[in-house]
Amino acid sequence: MADLVEATIDSIRMSLTSQQRIIVLKDITQERYLPIWIGPYESESISIALQEIEISRPQTHDLIKDAIVELGGSITRIIINELKDDIFYGVVEIVQKNKKIQLDTRPSDALALAVRTHVPIFIAEDILLSASIIPVEEEYISREIDQNENPITAAENNPLDRNEEIDPDRLSVFEEYLKNLDMDNDLSDNEERSDEEDSYDDEDEDDENNDDDDDDDYSDGNINAI
Repeated sequence: MADLVEATIDSIRMSLTSQQRIIVLKDITQERYLPIWIGPYESESISIALQEIEISRPQTHDLIKDAIVELGGSITRIIINELKDDIFYGVVEIVQKNKKIQLDTRPSDALALAVRTHVPIFIAEDILLSASIIPVEEEYISREIDQNENPITAAENNPLDRNEEIDPDRLSVFEEYLKNLDMDNDLSDNEERSDEEDSYDDEDEDDENNDDDDDDDYSDGNINAI
């Protein structure tokens, strides 16, 4: 038999596009994960056993386990031993009266029996080499998140070389912006001055008109001595 690697059930996930579920097995020796598609009924059966939920009547996998025990056998381990045409194959290993029996089974049924009998789960090494998933290093992910969420800290950790020459073309945009800003300020100052001058002219005209009105009110013939 091929080299075997012990694994545990890491999680059960649900597909967003179908009723299928994915059970994820984890290599206990290193960070390798093996996802396997299973049906919703098998997923529910595994979840009930993992959460130790009590049910009123035995399910199919409970019946199989009880039958094996009543016949004098015991499940020693389950093995996912083959991957052919994107289909996983497994076996349930049973010992009965010093006789070893291997029953061909689907991995989902084998896993449902394993969680009920608390026996180890094994995966063939060649399957892990061809179908397992190795996550990206956590240190690299942490560094990328820190740089994206905190650009100030990222800049402090990676300062620019002070002796590095800056390309003048990169500053041309800012120079043009500053020139336009100065022109706008000049125009604004000129407009303010023009408004002030117009205001002064209006005040002078009002004063002259008021003087003329006063002269009309006090003509020479109407002035009386007090």
